Amino acid sequence: MTTMTTEMRGLPRGRALTRADLAEMPDDGHRYELLDGVLVVSPAPRFRHQDAVVRLAHRLFSACPPDLAVLTAPFDVVLAEDTVIQPDLLVAARSEFTERDLPGAPLLAVEVLSPSTRSIDLLLKKDRLERAGCAHYWVVDADEPSIIVWSLADGAYRQSAHIVGDELHTFDAPFPLAFAPADLVG
Repeated sequence: MTTMTTEMRGLPRGRALTRADLAEMPDDGHRYELLDGVLVVSPAPRFRHQDAVVRLAHRLFSACPPDLAVLTAPFDVVLAEDTVIQPDLLVAARSEFTERDLPGAPLLAVEVLSPSTRSIDLLLKKDRLERAGCAHYWVVDADEPSIIVWSLADGAYRQSAHIVGDELHTFDAPFPLAFAPADLVG
């Protein structure tokens, strides 16, 4: 993960950045996100990361009911004016999307860990999604392979599963689905 200073992009100095500032970022292959007004720039992911994203997306698409949508990054999820993230995968009601973003928390956000974003995914994004009311947050480690599943209960995330390797897990939410973490790696 790289955090750019405002001098590097000619962005406003002395204040937190907003989603309007984010709209000025170049389309250069990097992922630009805001966490509490701080610009977070991530490089293009590795093959193993993208392979896991595509394999999981295929499973989610296959099981997704028609009133929900499964999207892959890059797609903005606006949690606050100063917090805009792009989960690797997200599931939300089709009716909640605008043409450009999802204004509010998805039903499910998924991050596949990368060396450059590991701490952000496990700590900061998890916290911001929890505060915004995202019902389910999954973190996939393609190297292990494993999935940590958090579910929102009484406004706080509770780890509801930690699935490893060939262990088959049946997910009830956001819709019924069964697979093992090993299914996400080639």
